[in-house]
Amino acid sequence: MRILGLDYGSKTVGVAVSDPLGMTAQGVETICRKEENKLRKTCARIEELVREYGAEKLVLGLPKHMNGDIGERAEQTIKFGEMIKRRTGLMVELWDERLTSVSAERILIENKIRREDRKKYIDKIAAVFILQSYLDSLQINRE
Repeated sequence: MRILGLDYGSKTVGVAVSDPLGMTAQGVETICRKEENKLRKTCARIEELVREYGAEKLVLGLPKHMNGDIGERAEQTIKFGEMIKRRTGLMVELWDERLTSVSAERILIENKIRREDRKKYIDKIAAVFILQSYLDSLQINRE
């Protein structure tokens, strides 16, 4: 079963996909939009990716505060998840994404990616971290 991982941001959505066995996550792309609330094309692209990869579930990063509280960004993410669920008909699992962008940034710095080029990759890599941590939790629960 393939799963898509999503990192929802104000103007981008990072996308990752699992392998067919649900063991590893790979980055797919970063979907960009000009305005935060213009989501029609973003949703349409996610629907295309669901079909292309045969995804059966979506994992959406939930940006909680460090103390676990839910803020405005997380509320917007929850609404986006509900919209994607209606559009795709798939289950959308919200997954704690605290520090995934920090980890993605660190990886890019370690790999000597220039500061101005990091924006191209950070959301896709964050989506990989979100999906991989979800997949890892499934493996732990199976043992």
